[in-house]
Amino acid sequence: MEGLRARKQERQREEIVAAGMSLFAERGFDDITVDEIADAAEVSRRTLFRYFGTKGDIVMEWSRGTTTVLCEALRGRPVDEHPMESLRAAFQALNYSFTDEVTKVHATAAMVERTPSLRPYSMRKHAEWEDALADVLRERHPEPVEPAPILLARISVSAFRTALDQWLAGPGVELPIELTDRAFDLARDVTKQRERHE
Repeated sequence: MEGLRARKQERQREEIVAAGMSLFAERGFDDITVDEIADAAEVSRRTLFRYFGTKGDIVMEWSRGTTTVLCEALRGRPVDEHPMESLRAAFQALNYSFTDEVTKVHATAAMVERTPSLRPYSMRKHAEWEDALADVLRERHPEPVEPAPILLARISVSAFRTALDQWLAGPGVELPIELTDRAFDLARDVTKQRERHE
């Protein structure tokens, strides 16, 4: 019974997140009320607040799935691979995870990145990525030279964010996969230029 209850709660949580993110992408975060999300998810207002204290928490719950994808992909890379190439592959795995619903993800990402009231949540998401990826890098290399893991994680997140900004600002002809590759290539070239000057 305990396992059944837990699965039911998890399913209900996922339904609330799906309903909320769909409404946010369609009409904007600030214009959607908690009652509308509850109605769309077919739960009571009280039930919704049992899972999420604010609308922003729904957005953060949606983004936690992306952290899991990144970390699992990074753990699956060859240990002798250069960390930046492993991180590139991790972010490409994230891109591949939503290739079947690019239009929906584009609308959702645009809503998250362009809504001023969501700015703190977006920053929390990126910080969560950085910390989680740095932890995985430390797992893969037990004796890292600090602060290399967090520095590499932050560079990779910045490269992906740059690609994301280009994707959201452009006409949508290029896919995130192509833009991410270009951003990581640029990060690599800048690093190499720095090494040549030292």
